[in-house]
Amino acid sequence: MYPLRRNRRLRTTPALRALVREISITPDDFIVPLFVVEGKGKKEEINSMPGYYRYSLDTLKTEVKSLWDLGLKSVLLFVKVSDKLKDNAGTEAINPDGLMQHAIQTVKEVCPDMVVMTDVALDPYSQFGHDGIVANGQVINDDSNAILAEMALSHARAGADIVAPSDMMDGRIFEMRTLLEDEGFVDTGIMSYSAKYASAFYGPFRDALDSAPVDAQDIPKDKKTYQMDPANRDEAIKETLMDIEEGADIVMVKPGLCYLDIVRDIKNTVNVPVAVYQVSGEYAMIKAASERGWLDHDAVMMEQVTAIKRAGANLIASYFAKDVVKLLG
Repeated sequence: MYPLRRNRRLRTTPALRALVREISITPDDFIVPLFVVEGKGKKEEINSMPGYYRYSLDTLKTEVKSLWDLGLKSVLLFVKVSDKLKDNAGTEAINPDGLMQHAIQTVKEVCPDMVVMTDVALDPYSQFGHDGIVANGQVINDDSNAILAEMALSHARAGADIVAPSDMMDGRIFEMRTLLEDEGFVDTGIMSYSAKYASAFYGPFRDALDSAPVDAQDIPKDKKTYQMDPANRDEAIKETLMDIEEGADIVMVKPGLCYLDIVRDIKNTVNVPVAVYQVSGEYAMIKAASERGWLDHDAVMMEQVTAIKRAGANLIASYFAKDVVKLLG
């Protein structure tokens, strides 16, 4: 067909390229992760995540208002709790006067229309840094599910719109959905981390929350018995379909860039929204390389979020959300 068909004709000017562009990034694509700490007047930069911060409840108010003014309409809350509140049973996780519960209420107080999503996992509350209860050298499943369901209910009572279980225990979506329904929270959504891989990209996040597994005898040294093997692809479909059957409203793939084949597989299989978490390690690598002048920060940032959406993501949890939206103007 050459020269009748010249594909470059549609690439000749910026305006023409914009007209035929298949994927566009907007503020509506993003979920903004936020880290919350106890205290007052705190805005602590995370060493391994330059330009990202932990907020006390008073400074959280200012940040949430800023996000809303930028057109960002959803936040995903994580809390850093003191060691004295940590145990092996997640006791603090279901405290109605806990930091997470107050963070939810704070966001809703200053911005009632903000969609509030909450992390449901025990690692921030665990003395062992695991997403479930540890016994006999293992992270046990069913007892962990019981406390995770109570945790989700506590978040719903505080005002969360969507609970986001990131623990990867088997059957936890069913336990949460059943309890939420029984307690009358029929409109509280569940965004399940359905395909969460045992990735090496989580390091800066664990620094932010002090939630890494502890190095001690008879404690699992990593999370590989419950998070997925990075070598597995078909398993992601199985996990995701089970979560949907159990009541998940949104499913998530985590991390992002190294797992875009998984995102596309899931998008082609399910008919619920698919979220992707562009994780802390992905953020930190771009920041570090750009600080050294090895790559163009904004260009690489936009290329990555575009690739995530192109792969099939309806929602992107990203530490770059503010940067992207400001760049979009």
